[in-house]
Amino acid sequence: MPVPKVKKFVAERGKDHAWALFEFLEGDTLRTALNKEKNQEKRNELIFNFGKILSRIHSTPCPKELLHDKCWIDEMLFNAEYNLKHYKVDGTEGILKNMKMNKPSIIKQTFIHGDFTIDNVLVHNGKVTGVIDWAGGTYGDPRYDVSIAIRPKPNAFNNEIDREIFYEGYGEKIIDDKTYDYFVNGLYEFF
Repeated sequence: MPVPKVKKFVAERGKDHAWALFEFLEGDTLRTALNKEKNQEKRNELIFNFGKILSRIHSTPCPKELLHDKCWIDEMLFNAEYNLKHYKVDGTEGILKNMKMNKPSIIKQTFIHGDFTIDNVLVHNGKVTGVIDWAGGTYGDPRYDVSIAIRPKPNAFNNEIDREIFYEGYGEKIIDDKTYDYFVNGLYEFF
């Protein structure tokens, strides 16, 4: 798994923070690489590899420290309600109520990244060299990662072809439009 290794970790006694020094991973974010790439075949390969690395993450055994018996969606809805009450979020009470009443079916939880976007994947010479920003990594619903990954962005996922290539790399299409909408236009609005 192309994840940066920790070189040094320091937790300061009596302070509410810690520091970590990670190894350097060569590459640009996938967003930058897609913006630079003019060759359609190479661009398609980048998107294919984006889907492929997410599939590898979801098929990796979840670290035991992250395993739990809780239903991830229920936990996220609880956190969404907390965030709505205590922070400025894009979500509303109405969206949250609708999400609670219309949860997607529960599926087998896997190891997930939690913020799998084109800004958190590094590439060099067409290959994925790193996956960064693991703050949301947990044992959860893989459909969330897929939904967040294929959100339209400038020069990426603005068409069905990009999504089809992503799914080829991932190995299957695990979401439908309703599930995508639940996660992207619902849950994501609270985080």
